[in-house]
Amino acid sequence: MPSIVSHPAVPLALTPLLAPELRSPGMIFLGVACSVLPDLDVLGFRYGVPYGHLLGHRGLSHSMAFAFSLSASLAWLLPIATQPSPAWRLQAFGFLCLSTLSHGILHALTNGDLGVAFFAPFDNHRHFFPWRPIRLSPISVSAFPSATGVRVLRSELQWVWLPAVVVAGLLTSLRRSG
Repeated sequence: MPSIVSHPAVPLALTPLLAPELRSPGMIFLGVACSVLPDLDVLGFRYGVPYGHLLGHRGLSHSMAFAFSLSASLAWLLPIATQPSPAWRLQAFGFLCLSTLSHGILHALTNGDLGVAFFAPFDNHRHFFPWRPIRLSPISVSAFPSATGVRVLRSELQWVWLPAVVVAGLLTSLRRSG
C-alpha cells in the first residue's frame, strides 16, 4: 500500500476542479480524510479479522460501494454556504468520491499484498492492476527509517506525488484559461 503520506496527493491534485465556493480548507481536509480513511481497516488485525475477510485489510473499506456511500453521506450532510445548490452538492460528492476511490486505486498499483476488493460487498475477490509500479509500504511506521522505507518513499514520490503535481498544475492552468 502507499504510505499514509501519499494518499492525500490525489485530493490535493483534484482541488483545482472545485468551484471557488467549495474550495475551502474544510472541503480539502474532508477530501484528504476520505483518501486515508479506508486504511482504518488495519485495526482489524488487532481483533483477529483475517486479511482476506470482507472486513479485512483492502476489503469493504476499499470498495466502490464504500466510496459512494461515504461520499454521498458527507455531501448530503455538508452545510455548504447558506443556500447550497444541487450542483455544489454533486460537485462535493464527486470530489469526495474520487478522493476515497483513489485509495483503492493506489493500492491496486502496488507490487504486493492480496489486492483490492473493489466490488465488495457483492464480490470479495481482490484485484490488482496489470501495471504495479508503486512499492508496497510497510504498515509499521517504525520501518520507515530503513533502506526499505526510503525506497518506498522514493517510489511514492515518482509514481504518486510527481503525477499529482503535474495534474494539479494542468488543472490550475485549465481553470485559469477557461
